[in-house]
Amino acid sequence: MESNPSPVSKGQRRRIVIAAGACAVGGGTLFLSQQHHAAKSWPHGNPLSVDLSRLPEGKLQTVEWQGKPVWVLRRSPESIAALGSKEDQLADPASKTSLQPTACRNPHRSLRPQWFVAIGLCTHQGCTPALNGDHFLCPCHTSKYDLAGRVFKVGPAQANLVIPAYRFDGENKLIIGEDA
Repeated sequence: MESNPSPVSKGQRRRIVIAAGACAVGGGTLFLSQQHHAAKSWPHGNPLSVDLSRLPEGKLQTVEWQGKPVWVLRRSPESIAALGSKEDQLADPASKTSLQPTACRNPHRSLRPQWFVAIGLCTHQGCTPALNGDHFLCPCHTSKYDLAGRVFKVGPAQANLVIPAYRFDGENKLIIGEDA
């Protein structure tokens, strides 16, 4: 009887299985570690300058940065005031487990209350939510975010939108990718 020789020896196979198991367990540990140290891991690099002078109040501008859509929303005083009205409906209202610069760990999740900057990808499966009046709504699985990018408890997404590193250079110039 003829046997087909395996290109992988029994010892090599055992090492592969052990390594795969370690990756599976380690991958979960790495994920938990990243969540625990979220304040240190918001996106940086490849600075992009955005002119804010022509963005009217209440309007959203989308720019591409590092291959991702980044939203710049000029919030109205009314929308800023409304941010505190639905905190009991949010999964992480204080943004304790969110990816964001330390300076954005506040109720409006921004350096300046009127300007909201976030990566425009749903934290559930990476779809692109749309501005829908007083919130963002993901059309794929109906995850909903307020105008500070905080996720509502309804829907499958469990994490707030990611805030990249950014700073202002003067009154009307935004630099995405660099810390304030």
